[in-house]
Amino acid sequence: MESVAASGEGQIKGVLTHGGRYVLYNVYGNLFEVTTKYVPPIRPVGRGAYGIVCSAVNSQTREEVAIKKIGNAFDNRIDAKRTLREIKLLRHMNHENIIAIKDIICPPKRESFNDVYIVYDLMDTDLHQIISSSQPLNDDHCQYFLYQVLRGLKYVHSANVLHRDLKPSNLLLNANCDLKIGDFGLRRTTSETDFMTEYVVTRWYRAPELLLNCSEYTAAIDIWSIGCILGEIVTREPLFPGKDYVQQLRLITEPWFPSSDNARRHVAATTVPKAAIFLQIPTMSPGAVDLLQRMLVFDPAKELQLQTSVKPSHCINSCFEVLCSSYIHC
Repeated sequence: MESVAASGEGQIKGVLTHGGRYVLYNVYGNLFEVTTKYVPPIRPVGRGAYGIVCSAVNSQTREEVAIKKIGNAFDNRIDAKRTLREIKLLRHMNHENIIAIKDIICPPKRESFNDVYIVYDLMDTDLHQIISSSQPLNDDHCQYFLYQVLRGLKYVHSANVLHRDLKPSNLLLNANCDLKIGDFGLRRTTSETDFMTEYVVTRWYRAPELLLNCSEYTAAIDIWSIGCILGEIVTREPLFPGKDYVQQLRLITEPWFPSSDNARRHVAATTVPKAAIFLQIPTMSPGAVDLLQRMLVFDPAKELQLQTSVKPSHCINSCFEVLCSSYIHC
C-alpha cells in the first residue's frame, strides 16, 4: 500500500512498512521513514551537515513540523555525542526564542536502529536567507531580530550553556519575523573540564580568543558572534569574511598592528577599530553603533553582559526576561 505526499513538482510516494506502523518515503534519493502519525505533504525543506530536513503534518495536532533525519547516527562517536547533546539540551529548554524538539521518532526495531529522526518547530527561513535577499530591512527589523536573539541567548547562558556556533543560518525565522535559535549540536556546558575546542564557530563569526586557540573561554564568544551578525544585518555583508585564520585576525585588527607593549595593552582594553566605520553608515542608528562597539571587544571580561543589557531599542530590561530554571550538565 502506498501513501502519497505532495511536492512542488509532483507527488512523493510513500510505502507502508512494519505492519503499517511506518511509511517509507523517497525524498529526492533520500530514504525517509517515519511513523504514520506524520502524514503528507512531505517535502524537503533543508539539508545540514548531519542530515536532511523534511516537513510533514502531525495528524494528531494538524500542526506542520520539521523532521530532521540524521543518517547512520552512530557510525561516528563524536557525531553521536553531538546528536545526544542537542537532544538533551533542547529537551531541557523551554523558551519561545529557542527551537523546540516536538518529538523523537522511535525506531521500528531496536536491532536496526541506525537513523535518528528528530521533530522540531517548522520555520519558514533563516536570517542568512533574509540578509542575502533583496527584501528591505529597516531599523525596526534589526531591533526586533536582535532583541529576540539576545533574549534567547540570555536563557541559554542562564542554563550554564554556550551555544558556540551562532551565525545567521542558525537563526530561524517565520513569516511574522519571530526568531528562534537553532542548531545546538556543537554546544557544550561551561562546567566541562576537558579542553574546549576552537573548531566550533564558522570562521567569520569566531571570537578572537577562539582564533588564537585559547583552551578556555566564556560566554563572551557568543556575544562576539552576535556583534558580527548585527553588523551583517545592517550592511548585508559579513563584517570579517576572512579566507583563513591569519586573514581573519588581520580583518579584525586592521588598521592597528601595535608593536609596543603599551599599544598592545591599549588594544586589549578597546573595541575593534573596524567598528568605527559604522558611524559613517546612515542606515545604522547611534544605538546600534553603541551596542556593536560593546559587543566587539578584545578583552572578553569587558564585553557586553546579557544580565545588564537588552531592551527593544537595541538594549532589554533583564528583570523581565525568562531564565532557565536549572543548570544543564552534559
